[in-house]
Amino acid sequence: MVTVEQVRAVALSLPQAYEALVRDRVKFRVGRIVFATLSRDETVLGFGFPEPERESMVATRPEVFLLPPASDMRYSWLCARMAALEPEETAELLVGAWELCVPKTVAAEFSSGRGAAGPRPGSGRIGP
Repeated sequence: MVTVEQVRAVALSLPQAYEALVRDRVKFRVGRIVFATLSRDETVLGFGFPEPERESMVATRPEVFLLPPASDMRYSWLCARMAALEPEETAELLVGAWELCVPKTVAAEFSSGRGAAGPRPGSGRIGP
């Protein structure tokens, strides 16, 4: 089981990431792009995830993963039950979601352990 505090610690450790409260939901962003969010009751974690792979994740581990609501299916997004996630897997999912919305150079610097580059130019949207 992963806790809100563990999710927050990982998400906020990523370069350029910050937390926002939007309509009573915790969201983690880079610039204006949301890369992860918690359900209002904090039992489900939504995060950026490659669209071609999400159906197979849900099919292979339905006890953990679920598709986002129909209104969010247009985004590269997947959801997971926090009670079924382990901290290590959660960290991998959050880093992967974050990598979808930062410049490739920032992700590469983070992966190599050098830290973050300057502010993110422009903005896009991968999730709710």
